[in-house]
Amino acid sequence: MSSNINIPISILDLASVTEGSTPADSFRKSLALAQHAEKLGYRRYWFAEHHNMISVASSATAVLIGFIAGGTSHIRVGSGGIMLPNHSPLIIAEQFGTLASLYPGRIDLGLGRAPGTDQLTAMVIRRTTDLSANDFPQQVQELKTYFSKENHSAKVRAIPGEGIDVPMWILGSSTDSAHLAAYFGMPYAFAGHFAPAQMEAAFAIYRNGFKSSPKLQQPYTMACVNVIAANTDDEAQYIATSAYQAFLGIIRNKRDLLQPPVHDMRTLWNDYEETQLKQMLSASFIGSAETVKKGIQQFVQRTGIDELMAAAHIYDPVAKLHSYELLSNIMSS
Repeated sequence: MSSNINIPISILDLASVTEGSTPADSFRKSLALAQHAEKLGYRRYWFAEHHNMISVASSATAVLIGFIAGGTSHIRVGSGGIMLPNHSPLIIAEQFGTLASLYPGRIDLGLGRAPGTDQLTAMVIRRTTDLSANDFPQQVQELKTYFSKENHSAKVRAIPGEGIDVPMWILGSSTDSAHLAAYFGMPYAFAGHFAPAQMEAAFAIYRNGFKSSPKLQQPYTMACVNVIAANTDDEAQYIATSAYQAFLGIIRNKRDLLQPPVHDMRTLWNDYEETQLKQMLSASFIGSAETVKKGIQQFVQRTGIDELMAAAHIYDPVAKLHSYELLSNIMSS
């Protein structure tokens, strides 16, 4: 196996709100991280759409994308993703057409079918009790139509948006969306950072069923995983307890701001919760540069992914910057 992993790396940001801070603080930290990532050679910086979560400030995803793109010069900025059933495809075409007009060649549009929140909030967002995602393929096709030059004679047009090249991705956390990404010939990103169980099966479905398209001739896969790197394994494991606490809150359905690290998680979780949490986080690479590199090398070799996207629930912004710097070194040395 080559020591150089040699695939592009990207960042997924939830604009996490830490204990003792505000969303405004989170946005400043995100900009600092994006500027840092750009200098380190990261390819993309994506935000995920979530709602009604006290620790996640990326609900107005398109607004944040514009803020980060405006504060950087060449890194691609996008959504990982926009939860399309929450929106009118026309509005998304206009928003991302506007972003791509302001920052040409730099905007990505990742699309998901989940609500990105609880069912009650989803109903409030969508103004309906029909929360079926079955119309997601039709919504994707409608969005593609609004971006096409051929739509210029339609009665309803996306201005701006029409004729603008905004690369679109399908996102998945199960095997469902793999079929759709393959059918449309679109790049496919999997949310391994919280739902890794079906990741390899989804990639196999996508690759086996892939139909080439004008935008993409060969399958292209990206896995989002958790990466927390530090100078030593012990330090990384300590830093990672903030992420453990965040996911423990998901298991207990008790959300909180991102908490400082603790020295002993055994005081916070029981055996069942620990087992469940470690299954959720099985696509995580936590440790020193050497430990993380070994794990990622094996992961990339096993999955055959084309690109790696890293998420990091890290409380200390300096430790977070350092973790992404270590990852950059790992992937290029």
